[in-house]
Amino acid sequence: MTSAPPNAPPTPPPNGPLVEVREVEKFYRRGTETVHVLDGIELEVQAGEFLALMGPSGSGKSTLLNLIGGLDRPTRGTVRVADKRIDRLSDRQLAAWRSRHIGFVFQLYNLMPVLTAERNVELPLLLTRLSRAQRRRHVQLALHVVGLAHRTRHFPPQLSGGEQQRVGIARAIVTDPTVLLCDEPTGDLDRKSGDEVLDLLQALNREFGKTIIMVTHDPHASARASRTVHLFKGQILAEAPL
Repeated sequence: MTSAPPNAPPTPPPNGPLVEVREVEKFYRRGTETVHVLDGIELEVQAGEFLALMGPSGSGKSTLLNLIGGLDRPTRGTVRVADKRIDRLSDRQLAAWRSRHIGFVFQLYNLMPVLTAERNVELPLLLTRLSRAQRRRHVQLALHVVGLAHRTRHFPPQLSGGEQQRVGIARAIVTDPTVLLCDEPTGDLDRKSGDEVLDLLQALNREFGKTIIMVTHDPHASARASRTVHLFKGQILAEAPL
């Protein structure tokens, strides 16, 4: 990797962590039953950190990721990212905030099969005021960063699973987000392809200073992170620097 993502890394907030989760609870009503998903979560993530969230199915790790990414709201507590209280934003404000600050990487890639790799990567840029030429330059650079400059015109069915996930990562970084959120990014890949994706995430973190929060159940994947947080039944059990 010899190039940087489209823009310089975001400036971290002047004081404190990049991500702050304080006394967060999340529960749902199911008829007369209350289902508690998160219970009093306290979490800080520093700018430039690579954090793994681990825990069994139902532990609340994906819910916590969605709260940090502004896809969901806490029932109680506060969520602050880059010094912005996102739990106070309206739906419209939150959508605009996500487009500027959050890049998502999904387990099942979520690519449009009728669009080429470059068109899939371009999708988040369609919400910006960039010209077509500017969008094209950003897309080319993002695909170069993930090692797929030679596959720009290929459609997802023509790509391997690992290549599709790298297209997904290119789409996530093309806007130069403040935080990259990865939900089981290697969960649908074989070990070799998974290792290639983890190598890429580590490079984005170490070489480009990207802040990454990754949900995983795989100790092999979490070993790539700089810190691991363990969740169980909606609570943080331990933090283990690696």
